[in-house]
Amino acid sequence: MTISTVNFYCPYLLKSMVSLNQNTSILIVDDDSNAFDVIEAHLYREGYDLFYAASGEEALNRLDSIEPDVILLDVMMPKLNGIEVCRTIKSDSHWKHVPVIIVTALNSKEDLARSLNAGADDFITKPVSGIELRARVRSMLRIKQQYDALEATLRLREDLSNMIVHDLRNPLTNILLCSDLLLQSTGNDKDLQRLQIISDSSRELNSMIDNLLMLAKMESGKMVLNQTSVDLNQLVAAVIFQFQAIAENKKIRLISKFAENPSSLGLDINLFHRVLENLISNAIKFSPPESLVIVAVTSLNESVCSNFPNATTKLQIIDSGPGVSEERKHHIFDKYEVGDLISGVSQIGLGLTFCKMVIEAHHGRIFVTDNQPQGSIFTVVL
Repeated sequence: MTISTVNFYCPYLLKSMVSLNQNTSILIVDDDSNAFDVIEAHLYREGYDLFYAASGEEALNRLDSIEPDVILLDVMMPKLNGIEVCRTIKSDSHWKHVPVIIVTALNSKEDLARSLNAGADDFITKPVSGIELRARVRSMLRIKQQYDALEATLRLREDLSNMIVHDLRNPLTNILLCSDLLLQSTGNDKDLQRLQIISDSSRELNSMIDNLLMLAKMESGKMVLNQTSVDLNQLVAAVIFQFQAIAENKKIRLISKFAENPSSLGLDINLFHRVLENLISNAIKFSPPESLVIVAVTSLNESVCSNFPNATTKLQIIDSGPGVSEERKHHIFDKYEVGDLISGVSQIGLGLTFCKMVIEAHHGRIFVTDNQPQGSIFTVVL
């Protein structure tokens, strides 16, 4: 890590450290305002910022504005009880790490089990003991601060990794440029073969870098789709032309089948171009010599696609490779998940994850099925 990199991230680190020591917000949810007065009396010397919500609905509506560090939640409330509120909070990825302490007059094991099953982190019974309340709140705050510190560290590490990956593009671009120039000027067959290996490997590495950077953008919510009206037939034809030489070199027939009456789709053409590159590249990579790879575009209607009533187009990439096992079909699109390892075939586990994220961002679906007698069919429904 360079000095400039450290200096760049020092404010980030300082901000993370300060956030752990700033005023702590505690949200107290109870339909009885007297209960708030009791808790406030027990906690007023602790220096917390206390907020009160008189119902579960009000508490859920004010989460964004309060941003509580701990939630004290009564169970017995009308309409939306504490168990339901807790379950709603813990099902939200943004709030599920906020500790919830159930405050209840009920003390049976069944009630405790219901609270814990709903995701509660701790519980305290009424009438509330000041000593016990303060101890439990401090305990939950320690857990929250440890989580916040870990999250800040992971976020910093991810930002640094993305920056390093981004900086790799400059020397890689030089390698690609120089290898292409040498390929045009060198006449020796052995040198040409070596240069071609360098060029192909550099392009593969460049593709991995692009996937990593785009995945990082999409995961952070910073990727904005630039959608235009696209003829998928034309886009597929362009990508297939790009891969014809590679397929012929592997003695694979790359065949296209186009929709007769294609409808224009609203797509980010650059992102979807990369989706096609990934899917077709994978099909060629895993298919044996003297086999077929088929890329088919089909127009849909409700009668042939009842599972996707709003879909208008289906794209299928059909190969004759080893296929995907039933077990791996459920995880093949997960980050860093790969199929069965094959000697001599590079597998990082980012390409299909990228494809899935882009397709779902376009409100589409991607899934894999078996090709008979051998191979896989990757289907994209848009």
